[in-house]
Amino acid sequence: MLNKKNTYYSLFGMPVRWCFLVFLILLAVAPKAQDLHFSQFYEAPLLRNPALAGLFEGDVRAQLVYRNQWGSVTTPYQTGSLNGEYKFAIGRGDDFMTAGLQVLWDKAGSVALNTTHLLPAVNYHKSMNADKNRYVSIGFIGGLVSRSLDRSKVTTNNQYDGFGYNGSLPDGETFASNYSYFDAGVGMSYNSSIGDNKENNFFAGLAYHHFNKPANSFYQKLQHLPKWVASGGLRTTMGDLSYITINADISVQGPFRELIGGAMYSRKIGDEEAPDYIVHMGGYLRWEDAIIPVVKLDYHPFSVAFSYDMNISQLRTSSQGRGGFEISLSYIGFLNTSGSTKDILRCPRF
Repeated sequence: MLNKKNTYYSLFGMPVRWCFLVFLILLAVAPKAQDLHFSQFYEAPLLRNPALAGLFEGDVRAQLVYRNQWGSVTTPYQTGSLNGEYKFAIGRGDDFMTAGLQVLWDKAGSVALNTTHLLPAVNYHKSMNADKNRYVSIGFIGGLVSRSLDRSKVTTNNQYDGFGYNGSLPDGETFASNYSYFDAGVGMSYNSSIGDNKENNFFAGLAYHHFNKPANSFYQKLQHLPKWVASGGLRTTMGDLSYITINADISVQGPFRELIGGAMYSRKIGDEEAPDYIVHMGGYLRWEDAIIPVVKLDYHPFSVAFSYDMNISQLRTSSQGRGGFEISLSYIGFLNTSGSTKDILRCPRF
């Protein structure tokens, strides 16, 4: 139904803004997932859902996230994500495509377990309205994943003699120190502006990762568990210079669950249309795991953000409440070409 006063579409009689608040509350009833993850998950959209590629105002986007975790407990876990996206119009209508690449690397534990992902992605955005931004998108991501470890740092029972550990003894294991596999995922999303202000918009998406169930093990041919990820986001203005952005994900992978969600308040410094800076402050919660304060600064076309996990899980005694530090850098810009989306009124964005 259409509210003539605000021109906001509603669901079950509720305004879209309230629908998303209810959506976030419903997500909060679920608790911890198995894949690599980031507290600044919104800065790695292809890991959330390949159908979230291209939901930005610009032609190109590049994002880098680095995470350092559990240094207070053990050898630090270090994880990095680099993704790039290029969005361009298709045909004479309002449809678009986005081509992207996701690179992910991780080093974990005392045996230097290294994992590297190289995942190309493609997304098609179908316009659902000729008068406003309203798009249904479908995206695919797939590529090579390689894993390795340092066998010299592995210890087994076979290396303990009657006097203790003896590193000169063979470990008695036959597994290879590296392997690779092909991984793939698919997703859909719906995003739309709210009313006449293009800065008020929302999205909802659902992705299915590891649908090919690749073998993922050094020792046995164990299948990687598929994972469902439901995502939602809402951005709404608060006057001419401020707005609030809400993001949430829930992941289900076999018996594991992970919920993360929160909000950021943003304030423009300078001109309303072309601010000198935008300052963001807020926080997120990873259910039963961490409270995550975040600060971010935009200096167009660049952004930098910092976050820190304050551990609230059962590991908080050993970790002394210290979890993971993250930093992210991003670039969003237009290309000086005839195919740029800079002057196009209708295109997918968030």
